[in-house]
Amino acid sequence: MQAQRAHVRFADYRTSAERGPESIRGFTLLELLIVLGIIGLLLALIAPAFTTIKGGTDVTSAAYTIQGVLDTARTYAKANNTYTWVGFFEEDVSSTTPGTIGVGRLVMEIVASKDGTNVATSGLIPATSLIQVDKLTKIDNVHLTAFTDGSGQPPGTTFDTRPPVTFNGTQYSIASMANSATPFQYPAGSPYTFFKSVQFGPGGEARVNNSASSLQPAAEIGLEPTHGATVPPSIPANVVAIQFTGVGGNVKIYRR
Repeated sequence: MQAQRAHVRFADYRTSAERGPESIRGFTLLELLIVLGIIGLLLALIAPAFTTIKGGTDVTSAAYTIQGVLDTARTYAKANNTYTWVGFFEEDVSSTTPGTIGVGRLVMEIVASKDGTNVATSGLIPATSLIQVDKLTKIDNVHLTAFTDGSGQPPGTTFDTRPPVTFNGTQYSIASMANSATPFQYPAGSPYTFFKSVQFGPGGEARVNNSASSLQPAAEIGLEPTHGATVPPSIPANVVAIQFTGVGGNVKIYRR
């Protein structure tokens, strides 16, 4: 009996090769189909979550990139006692021709006045009066938009702690304001003509579209994510408002 038990224990530890091919059991076709079906269902359920996370990350990254560009322009204006402009151009991301107006890519450029004066007087600012402060910055999958001030608006159009940017009937949002009467290109003949801009003066003061009106308490650059050249049919949950003050040009990001 003792010998038989020892033999059983030894048999349990034999390899499949030692036991023979009849002892090897694989998955049946039905079992494989069930496993593949479960994996497919899980992927279908979690894919939208990954899309939302990626969209939120992209628009947040874009907001911090824009904040960095604005800070660079303000710092340069103050350090060099001059005027700077940050131009915004929305490009058709599906087009192979640079400078095609559309949706899907935001192009930014910083230029400064060569002689320290405000050369944005009338019409297109002469490229010979400007110098380039930084290279072109391009951000894909974002779109300039305007958000309603105040509370009680539909979800996605308001921010719990966001200050208003509408004063005396004008919403100082770069997306809702009329194009600048003093756009710029750099260099001359550039495919990009920047009709939307933020101007910084020698004291760091900021104006939208080179407006000669008095400084406003706050102005804004609103961003929403896009899917290539397609704008969402309604304002999505992941949106960002980049606000800057008229006096000082301080930049702050509000995200919802």
